[in-house]
Amino acid sequence: MIRIENVTRRDFLKGMAGAGVFVLGAQWLPESLAAGATGDPSSAMGKAPLQPNVYVAIDTDGTVYIVAHRSEMGSGSKTALPRIVADELDADWSRVKIIQAMGDEKYGDQDTDGSHSVTSFFGPLREAGGTARLMLVRAAATQWGVPVGECTTELHEVVHQRSGKKLGYGELAAAAGKLEVPKKEELKLKARTDWRYIGKGTSGYDLQDMCTGKAGYGQDARMDGMLYASVAHPPVFGSSLKSFDDQAALAVKGVKRTATIEAFKPPIGYQAYGGVAVLADNTWAAMQGKKKLKIEWEKSPHSVWNSDAYKKELQETARKPGKVARNSGDVDAVFAKGGKIVEAEYYAPMLAHASMEPPAALAWFHDGKVAVWAPTQNPQGARDAVASAVGLKKEDVTVNVTLLGGGFGRKSFPDFAVEAAVLSKKTGKPVKVVWSREDDIKFDTFHSVAAMYMKASLGADGKPEAWLQRTVFPPIGSTFDPATTYSAPDELGLGFTDAPFALPNYRVENGPATAHVRIGWLRSVANIYHAFGIHSFLDELAHAAGTDPLQYALAVLGPDRIIPKSELAPEYQNYQSDYTAYPIDTGRFRHVLQLATEKAGWGKTKQGNGFGMGLAMHRSFLTYVATVVQVKINDAGKVEIQRVDTALDAGTVVNPEMVRQQFEGAAVMGTSLALYGEITATNGVIDQSNFDDYPVARMNTAPRETHIHLVDSDAPPAGVGEPGLPPFAPALCNAIFAATGKRIRELPLAKAGLA
Repeated sequence: MIRIENVTRRDFLKGMAGAGVFVLGAQWLPESLAAGATGDPSSAMGKAPLQPNVYVAIDTDGTVYIVAHRSEMGSGSKTALPRIVADELDADWSRVKIIQAMGDEKYGDQDTDGSHSVTSFFGPLREAGGTARLMLVRAAATQWGVPVGECTTELHEVVHQRSGKKLGYGELAAAAGKLEVPKKEELKLKARTDWRYIGKGTSGYDLQDMCTGKAGYGQDARMDGMLYASVAHPPVFGSSLKSFDDQAALAVKGVKRTATIEAFKPPIGYQAYGGVAVLADNTWAAMQGKKKLKIEWEKSPHSVWNSDAYKKELQETARKPGKVARNSGDVDAVFAKGGKIVEAEYYAPMLAHASMEPPAALAWFHDGKVAVWAPTQNPQGARDAVASAVGLKKEDVTVNVTLLGGGFGRKSFPDFAVEAAVLSKKTGKPVKVVWSREDDIKFDTFHSVAAMYMKASLGADGKPEAWLQRTVFPPIGSTFDPATTYSAPDELGLGFTDAPFALPNYRVENGPATAHVRIGWLRSVANIYHAFGIHSFLDELAHAAGTDPLQYALAVLGPDRIIPKSELAPEYQNYQSDYTAYPIDTGRFRHVLQLATEKAGWGKTKQGNGFGMGLAMHRSFLTYVATVVQVKINDAGKVEIQRVDTALDAGTVVNPEMVRQQFEGAAVMGTSLALYGEITATNGVIDQSNFDDYPVARMNTAPRETHIHLVDSDAPPAGVGEPGLPPFAPALCNAIFAATGKRIRELPLAKAGLA
């Protein structure tokens, strides 16, 4: 088992007050790895003589250091990305040590969301490993006095093919480090058939430490002399502090003081909500002290927000014509002819992330600089937000990334780290902010609610001759501009303007919606409700046409083809990826749909009388997914998920073991959201607060069996962290219809008495 170079969180932070945060903090990333990095120049990695780029270094003992520049929250990026480097380098994985990077632009994009870690960095990381390998080969060729072309690499060594001479990487590191770094054009990357690690499954790098309690998460951060803080936030979004009485709070044993955090100035973006913090010598005292605060809040314009009325407002908007986002043919002309018209409305509620590890961060403002330790998905964004909040240049802020106990997009927002930095500056001490579960749910960056309207006209063959769809939801853009009420093209492109169907007349519309909370990213984002609406409706059309849902879905897909980008929305973003490399391919849709249904035994068991199977297919984050869910309705009238089959085509897969884990986890998370997920508000105050009123799936409600089927593909790598979630809810709801004849158009299922 290879070991992480970083010491454990507890040992790492022990004694920092005496030694100085910016010296000990350097163990996260050596200073000499790249200009401008904050680090410890005495570390082993910093001394390594071969450092051809920011991602890899090789020491004279043969140790290969690889920097993990994106955050690890269970998605496997800390293992997958370094294995790309190690493969191209021909490094012995047992001699690799992974170093977690701090926030720094030199690594490129570090915001670990959008399921694009491998998609974006597959090429650059192969080049990083290939660069180091070529330098080692050139060093060996020079030492042997032979042509470079006669030398190759085997596991952790360079070999001269004609003489059989071999030199280990450690033996060559010093000489290689003196050579000029080759240009990209000089690299000859491995052929796919020569890959050593890519495509081979392996467990996560930190698995042993996670299983033995040694892994360091944000909640594990410690520093001598630090204070613990619990923050009372304004209960209504947009409110601010009017006055407070902290006398009772200060009387709680262990409480040291209170401090205020200024309310955000719109737009909220990555800022802290504001509020009153209770600081103590332990978490319990801080939280108990917070309960004793007597606070009067200013009134917020969002105090008028009530979920039931807001739901009706969204639904009414969805019934009206909206802004056209994609259009082909003339749906109105077809509808005017009459014929068989099918209409349906769908509603998906607002959701919270509820990661197992609530937000927590440790910060120390010291000598005009600040260091932060946080489970952040977005270290560069956290650094910039902290710098702005405490009045420093970003160069004076260091953000150290811990492991994340779940993120799902919530921890791309660094407000909790901002709170810790502000409080440390005010108190002159290291401060660790810890959010309770109640804080986490009530003051989340919420996943948007959505209302959708669908209408289709069926021809004589039962297929749609015209299809109209509308979506209405408060957009993420409102978090960065409160005046934003319509969705941006990239958000509409998350499963709504990119439907792959062969439709002669097709129109997509978007209606306006005003946000009353901070809207953020949640795993698969708008794909969640868009997949629910579109693929539930597709199933309804199949039954209206009297056709098997599988055959109907294949028929509506049409012949295998690459959909021209000109047929899509004019500003379709394609997940910020080149459409030439990642076009929408209906053949790949067909393949995963047929694979999932074949593995599930589609059509082999009679449905009805409490048993049903449902299917859905969806492309998100460039990956094609089809899911089949089998359900049974028990004697109590509750749904039991008997089996889930998911087939996926994610192109080139780096670590199939962790891909399977992601899709298995998506089935459980999908169960939680579909059965129970709903956030509501009364007079602007979020109603839910913990797992008693915002439940998640447990063993007795999770799928009994989950089977993941990976398509072997040589297409470019696509995302895997999020695509498993969108097709789950519609497949489940379609299965319920097959079992009961009851159509589900609103989530969660608990509202229909099924959970």
